[in-house]
Amino acid sequence: MNNSQASGHIPDLDLITYYSENSYSFLSRASPWIKLIGLIAIILILTIVKSVEVLVALYALLLLLYWQSNLPIRKLFDWCLLPVLFVLSLVILLMWNEIGVPLFSLKLFCFSLTLTDNGLLLVVRLLLKALISMTSSLLFLMTTKYAYLSVMIYRIFPFPIDQIFLMSYRFLFITLDMVDSMIRAFKSRGGGLIKNVVRQSQTFAEIFALVFIRSYDQAERVNKAMESRGYDGTYTTSTEVPQMKLIDYIVLLVFLAVITYLLLFHNSSISR
Repeated sequence: MNNSQASGHIPDLDLITYYSENSYSFLSRASPWIKLIGLIAIILILTIVKSVEVLVALYALLLLLYWQSNLPIRKLFDWCLLPVLFVLSLVILLMWNEIGVPLFSLKLFCFSLTLTDNGLLLVVRLLLKALISMTSSLLFLMTTKYAYLSVMIYRIFPFPIDQIFLMSYRFLFITLDMVDSMIRAFKSRGGGLIKNVVRQSQTFAEIFALVFIRSYDQAERVNKAMESRGYDGTYTTSTEVPQMKLIDYIVLLVFLAVITYLLLFHNSSISR
């Protein structure tokens, strides 16, 4: 488990894997299939729902599940900074001149920008959707063992897509460790990610180019190491995934009922 990352706002895959393998909460003991169905249901709800109240309730429920699963809340808020900044960088251009009750206006040269209540709701809505998607994905990954994930990928996706998913997930750890080591070496020599980004743009370009080249070399070494251990191009799994129980089927029916209600009644009431 790596506790000394170059940035605390980048999700630590080692920490995520640690919790997924060592968590014993009620959500960790649940069937991985129902958790995957729940993740898909949340994505559908985010696609359907436009109500801020429903999104707030869903986000509060996810935070409660995250807390009850004994997962690090502080780390979650640190990791959510990146999607929040990404959404704000986009929505700051889209929230102006929306139809609604004007809150205040800005005049820039020959342009007039007006922020309305609907524009402000757009910001809140997109932020909530980003936080919900991030939290639900981390909740799924941090409560599901890697062996179960590999079995689910192997059963869901056809060949060779399943092999690409499995190998990419494993190699991602190696690449991130390589990038982290190179950034630390750069900082130890007086460099900085922010203060030197303009003056030493060529250095950063060389760093990313070196990572790209070394990743190919490292991938070749990993492939040769796997071939020496009997890898023939097919990564098979033999782990048994816990089957869905009666309570899981009840939760599945609840998911279907909620999605059906939101699709048939909630959106129609909004349109009226």
